[in-house]
Amino acid sequence: MGSQVLGLWERLRGVPGGEWVFSWGFAWKAPYFRSVRPRFVQVGANYAALTVRKRRAVLNHLGTVHAIAVCNGLEAAMGALAEATVPPGKRWLPKGMEVAYLAKSTSDLTCTAETDPDAWEAGPDVPVRVRATRADGTVVVEGTIHLWVTAKKT
Repeated sequence: MGSQVLGLWERLRGVPGGEWVFSWGFAWKAPYFRSVRPRFVQVGANYAALTVRKRRAVLNHLGTVHAIAVCNGLEAAMGALAEATVPPGKRWLPKGMEVAYLAKSTSDLTCTAETDPDAWEAGPDVPVRVRATRADGTVVVEGTIHLWVTAKKT
């Protein structure tokens, strides 16, 4: 599966509108992500990045991007990274998320996910570092999503 996601990203990213098509397809496969309309900007083994636009549908009562919308963007980035990275014959499942809210989300956000290559073989717990950053470079949310990585059932 990982090679399918990575292969699709590689094929589409160089085509005009390809990033949008990939992002739309990713959110179609996992419909809850549609709420934040992720726009992937990079997908690869051990790293993924996407943007979440600050728009009315994701705002809280303060006019900033809602904390859960930010976490949704972080989980989408983690999901793309996991699909692109999981070794053949293994599967992944998120088992927990720890985040710290560090600043107000007052602009569009870039959500990133990153892992160490060695973590996938060491498993079964694979920590994925996640971060959401404002347009001015300020980190607004930072944390870890823990994945449970096991052999696929035959």
